[in-house]
Amino acid sequence: MHKVMFLCTANSCRSQIAEGLAREFGKGVLEVYSAGLMAAGVHPRAISVMKEIDIDISRQKSEEIDEKLLRSMDVVITLCGHAEKYCPSTPPGITRIHWPVEDPVGTIGTEEQIMHEFRRARDEIREKILNFIQELRDSQETP
Repeated sequence: MHKVMFLCTANSCRSQIAEGLAREFGKGVLEVYSAGLMAAGVHPRAISVMKEIDIDISRQKSEEIDEKLLRSMDVVITLCGHAEKYCPSTPPGITRIHWPVEDPVGTIGTEEQIMHEFRRARDEIREKILNFIQELRDSQETP
């Protein structure tokens, strides 16, 4: 099992979506965590777009980075430039990956336009996670 932590600024949307997707698709491969530079609660629209694909993240908790837990990860994935820049340093043995996913939280427009942006972020993260899991599986099969 690979221990993975997803980080973004507020641990309310992108990292929560990533945590939910990685838990669902990474069963048996990933042990998943998420955190933020601050904790702002799980965004209701993030919960809604995940329910659309039958993944319930409503019980996930928004948490600030626990540096001790962070240092125990195999992989740390940042989902925004702010988290990439300000995330505490990690030991050399931890793989750091940056997936810049535009934040849907600041979207202005109709409810449908806003939800479209949340779906875009969800789908972009889902694709990245599925590719990441496949790469891990492929590397385990290669002698």
